[in-house]
Amino acid sequence: HAVRRAAQRGAWSSQQWQRPTHAASSSFADGAVQRPRQSSSAARPECDVAIVGGGVMGASIALHLAAASGGSKRVVVFERDSSYRTASGPLSAGGIRQQFSLPVNVELSIYGAEFLKSGLAKLCSGFDVETDVQFQENGYLLLASPGQGEAVLRENVAVQHACGADWISLMEADALSARFPWLSTEGISAGAFGERNEGYFDPWSLLQAMRQGAIAQGVTFVEGAVTGFGMAPGGGAIRSVHLADGSQVSVGAVVNAAGPFGGELLRLCGPEITPLPVVPRKRCVFVIHTGDEGGGGRPRPPDNTPLTIDPSGVYFRSEGSRGRFLCGVSPKPEDDPDCVPSDLENVDHDLFQDVVWPTLAERALAFEALKVESSWAGFYEYNTLDQNGVVGWHPEVSNLLVACGFSGHGLQQAPGVGRAVAELVVAGGFQTIDLSVLGYDRIVQGKPVFERGIY
Repeated sequence: HAVRRAAQRGAWSSQQWQRPTHAASSSFADGAVQRPRQSSSAARPECDVAIVGGGVMGASIALHLAAASGGSKRVVVFERDSSYRTASGPLSAGGIRQQFSLPVNVELSIYGAEFLKSGLAKLCSGFDVETDVQFQENGYLLLASPGQGEAVLRENVAVQHACGADWISLMEADALSARFPWLSTEGISAGAFGERNEGYFDPWSLLQAMRQGAIAQGVTFVEGAVTGFGMAPGGGAIRSVHLADGSQVSVGAVVNAAGPFGGELLRLCGPEITPLPVVPRKRCVFVIHTGDEGGGGRPRPPDNTPLTIDPSGVYFRSEGSRGRFLCGVSPKPEDDPDCVPSDLENVDHDLFQDVVWPTLAERALAFEALKVESSWAGFYEYNTLDQNGVVGWHPEVSNLLVACGFSGHGLQQAPGVGRAVAELVVAGGFQTIDLSVLGYDRIVQGKPVFERGIY
């Protein structure tokens, strides 16, 4: 609660903005960004960079941008709800893994692990910010069935090793049984286990640390919903951000970090602009408790159980101690409609009864007897084109950067994407990880880039 109160003290109300009679025309005054520029006589905007969305992605962008620019840019984050009651990150399972099939996703999560362990503390050094996010390096355990599933797993591990993630161990069924005696390997031929740099952490602590670190370095957080954009003549750039209270803020550039509402936000640029295929979906999480042993004397999974993903997509991991576990699964495509905030009030308990629990009991016999202690639903930002993030400038709106659509792995990739966006703004291009493959051109061209590690 102390962290949350401190965060709120650092926020500005949107009422503090003056209401201009017209939207100012501008770009970055110092010319650091290699985008179309205005003449030197143009008025400097009220903020150089407006980040729409103050969740983990927006907060990471703000922190990395403040650090990279040395505080020279006026960065403002607009967040509709500073309580983050329905924000995706804090309601997620809080996992991080390098077990992806695309090199760019592996590399993003390698940096993510480094960030959780030391990078966050370095960016917040010298400021009164708590940077312990309770990272438990208990690993991910991905299980594969014989045939295509195993072949894909082996190919993915080869990609991960080539990217430097040589801590991912490929294990045969007998090795799995020896390493994890609580695990039933019926129908399993192989598994991949992250020996380090994978596991889970507290998403709320990460969000608040990045937010406080950004505020300490001069970033302003404004509570207010963005309801419109003031476009330049011809619609090729955003000149101002319009808020729900009627105020307007002139901007140099805008970053769309609106998560599941990123598609909705982009539509504010006008119907002629290529839309962003990102929509809000719902995911349910369940916390269960089980006894010491299950059928056949099988032991209960321990308190350091890795985040285990069954071939069916059902996942589970330990949650604290004393036999508590967190679990869930993505619904089938036909049962996965777009949703609105009120839909989060209804947890799909049938999904647990019909899909999650039977799979848990099959994979670990101790789960045959369990109790659901709590459950909740959260937003999932779903990229309908290819379930991958979109990072880069919009080709039709010269000062609009997009950073959303990560389809379940935005939390763990927020540090890497935050750094990448800061590089685009400050240096004019990617300096560390080249995220060009995730750019907007593939959206315009309708050419998906598929990741095989989406669950």
